[in-house]
Amino acid sequence: MEAKLTFLHFTVAPSGATAWTRTSKQLLAVSARRSGTALRTPGGASGYCSAPTLSFITTSLDIFSSSYSWVIYWSNLGLSLCSRDLESEMHQMVPRRALLLPLPLLLLFAQPRFAADTAARARLPETVRPLLYELLVQPNLTSLSFRGTVRVQLEVLQDTEEIVLHSKELLISRAELQLGPRGLLLLPLQVLELPALEQVALAPAGGGGPLARGGGYVLHVDFAGKLSDSFHGFYRSTYRTRDGEERVVAATHFEPTHARAAFPCFDEPAFKANFSIRVRREPRHMSLSNMPKLESVELPGGLLEDRFDVSVKMSTYLVAFIVSDFLNRYISVYAAPEKIDQTEFALKAAVKLLDFYDDYFGIPYSLPKQDLAAIPDFQSGAMENWGLTTYRESGLLFDPQKSSASDKLSITMVIAHELAHQWFGNLVTMQWWNDLWLNEGFAKFMEFVSVNITNPELEVEDYFLSKCFEAMEVDALSSSHPVSSPVEDPAEIREIFDDVSYDKGACILNMLRDFLTPEVFKRGIIRYLRRYSYQNTVNAQLWESFAKDGLDVHEMMDTWTLQEGFPVVTVEVRGREVRLSQERYLKNKEPSQSSKFLWHIPLTYITSRSNTVHRFLLKTRTDVLHLPEEVEWVKFNVDMRGYYIVHYEAGGWDALVSLLQHNHTALSSNDRTSLINNVFQLVSVDKVPLDRALDLSLYLSKETEIMPVTQGLSELVPLYKLMEKRDMEDVENHSSALSVVQAYIVNLFRELIERQSWSDEGSVSQRMLRSYLLLFACVRGHAPCTRAAGELFRKWKESDGTVSVPSDVSLAVYSVGARSEEGWDFLLDKYRRSLYSSVKSRIKTALCTSPLGHKLQWILEQSLEGEVLKTQDLPYVLVSVSRNPKGYRRAWDFLRANWERLLNKFDLGSPAIAHMVTGVTGQFSTREMLEEVQHFFSSLRKETGAGLRCLQQALESIEENIRWMDKNLPLLKAWLDKRGPFEGPGDHGL
Repeated sequence: MEAKLTFLHFTVAPSGATAWTRTSKQLLAVSARRSGTALRTPGGASGYCSAPTLSFITTSLDIFSSSYSWVIYWSNLGLSLCSRDLESEMHQMVPRRALLLPLPLLLLFAQPRFAADTAARARLPETVRPLLYELLVQPNLTSLSFRGTVRVQLEVLQDTEEIVLHSKELLISRAELQLGPRGLLLLPLQVLELPALEQVALAPAGGGGPLARGGGYVLHVDFAGKLSDSFHGFYRSTYRTRDGEERVVAATHFEPTHARAAFPCFDEPAFKANFSIRVRREPRHMSLSNMPKLESVELPGGLLEDRFDVSVKMSTYLVAFIVSDFLNRYISVYAAPEKIDQTEFALKAAVKLLDFYDDYFGIPYSLPKQDLAAIPDFQSGAMENWGLTTYRESGLLFDPQKSSASDKLSITMVIAHELAHQWFGNLVTMQWWNDLWLNEGFAKFMEFVSVNITNPELEVEDYFLSKCFEAMEVDALSSSHPVSSPVEDPAEIREIFDDVSYDKGACILNMLRDFLTPEVFKRGIIRYLRRYSYQNTVNAQLWESFAKDGLDVHEMMDTWTLQEGFPVVTVEVRGREVRLSQERYLKNKEPSQSSKFLWHIPLTYITSRSNTVHRFLLKTRTDVLHLPEEVEWVKFNVDMRGYYIVHYEAGGWDALVSLLQHNHTALSSNDRTSLINNVFQLVSVDKVPLDRALDLSLYLSKETEIMPVTQGLSELVPLYKLMEKRDMEDVENHSSALSVVQAYIVNLFRELIERQSWSDEGSVSQRMLRSYLLLFACVRGHAPCTRAAGELFRKWKESDGTVSVPSDVSLAVYSVGARSEEGWDFLLDKYRRSLYSSVKSRIKTALCTSPLGHKLQWILEQSLEGEVLKTQDLPYVLVSVSRNPKGYRRAWDFLRANWERLLNKFDLGSPAIAHMVTGVTGQFSTREMLEEVQHFFSSLRKETGAGLRCLQQALESIEENIRWMDKNLPLLKAWLDKRGPFEGPGDHGL
């Protein structure tokens, strides 16, 4: 069939005025396909719409904020509107019968159809709501495509001319409306595609009248699409068998806004509905979905149709289905056949955790089954799809002989997080994505609560502080955002899947729990879950759940969720009087950005005379409390349970430094950790001089606990890394200064490093500390470490990998081996052959530490191609290479050169993009690099990332690095000269 096309061109000015320009009656030939017809202008732009009217077009163009060039097409295939800026091919469904109308006749017969504000809303109108989806989907794992049908039972809440729902890159071949669940009449619907909003508007063809309030209707839509090459929507994943055969998996990841790419739906969390899902597949495959499978029916042609039970009421982002050849050796953990023996640990952990949550919340798990599936390609760590949680293989698969202590901890935590979501997020869901933290902050918090009880041997409480410190790194910048933050479009929504929503959310919940007591806190959240089961909530409804205990936390918690940042509390002790003041901790020190902020801070403190935890609620900018007696020292924010840092004036820091140097165990491990963090953070805002912070660090030579040691390294190593990436004019003196800083850090921990054994012995914390210290020492070139690691690598290589290397120390061993070309190639070969994700992860990290520049370039390129290394790991690989002094320029150049490919793969606004941007630029500290970064960022358009928060964060961080180095580098050198010389690490390190 040939289609004839006449087109009209017009321009929309910024004011919304329209300028019409009639072009010649140009006729084009386009090919019609069964699924739709591509309409192309001579310039190559494409568009799609089925018969919208000029009334809609002319009255709704003022939604655009800048000038766009648009084309209206009228042909025997209907009327179409598209932007000349569109790059991807759009398709229009072909009416079976249509007439070619001259343009004047078209204008004469044009009549209003769609409401003028339909396109003006990023959010769906609340005129109808879905009650039940009956979804049939059939993926083809050979052609990498899918097709399907969805029937949606609707309730009309307001009279409306159209039904507006989400659809993204789907070919809609049929849309009809059934009057009532058992109605026989099927009314054809016109389809207007709104690609900029990822929406479609459906209205009765020929002006069939409005849908009446209170009426029951059933929407029928047939659709088709391609399995995505990204990591979201309905996408393809692959894995290789032991024999090298590539196998395809079709999997879903819909959070936050990607269900619309798999089937037309109301893709907002408040539009909860029930789902009845059917999946068609070949007999060699199996399928999974949220609910148990009721039956499999053989169809003509040999396909099977799996029919799943109707789900509970849930949001679209929780829907999931998988088609694969996976096995489930155990009841409900699925993995590739050759990896199924690595699932036993996950099964046992999941059983214990589900039992814990059932008991803790007093609300039984809502579904009859819970599947866990390890997906070979997966962008995020895991996804909480109700009844079918999905994971990276590294987040689920564990082998007692190959996996390390940190693997055991991280897998348990990831499972705990996703299973907590079955209550927080699935059973009770935020009303809109601005309150994402109600899902993610709670799940992150419950990780620690649950694992501390179910797996006490993992000593998980040791690591909670690090989450608060990570959140504060972001929250200390003016580009931060409130925990509850307004968002509208998909890119904005994806941006808030960050440390603020997850980690700060968890930290303020931990602070509230400490303030209320664990028992009162638990009663409040149980009340919240029971009251709002299968519903959507906002911030205020959580706080109201604590009111029955006579507690009004609403006002206090609003100060933590509705404004960004966090406070620094200044403490000045004068005799028995303690003067307190609060202000926002902000690294750019703009008074206008900090003066308006005020928090209700639940202070806690201990003193030299009393280990009893005392409490004081600071609600004003300044206040005074009185001690019962004079004290030698006072320590606020006991165990860092509050989300604030503390500055001690009038000799307060001197007293605490002296305490650490003479009797550091008088304070808990968490208190020591928080002092290390706080003092270095206060250097950044000029409240504490650098030499005072370095004086405090001297006590670390006596420290043996994991959290103070790792926090000390995380504060000191960046001093070295910032210097390392500065191209000083005086190369010789610069190199000497670097060596001195490195020698000081290694010397500080030398005794502890040399006490470590090259084994997998000890508690989880001891084993993780060993891994951390030996990797640090080997990468820094500490001679005893590199000799021992080198010998282990030699034996492992000579045995062709048959001699095992203890898992906890293998990363240090591999990193030393990766220094040589031969060792690097051997490691890569073992990476290719390994079926263990934990082993592959450690080898991959080691390859990124190599000083061989051409190898670093190769691993970057291969990670993007996705053949040898999975593209899901590219963000990690890129940031790892950027931390290598031989690779940081390569990483930055790679990021710029491949920016648009990365956006296509990882999605605009995604956490992966943010991680790459901030990770690659985070240690730049020169004005030259700042200008280079600014120039690149300024060249971006909105659709390629201009305005992303991560760009602002990167620039702020570089500016802060420059300021810090300019002020403190001379002080650092002077302090080291006064206390040196230090014994060097022994040979050249990275």
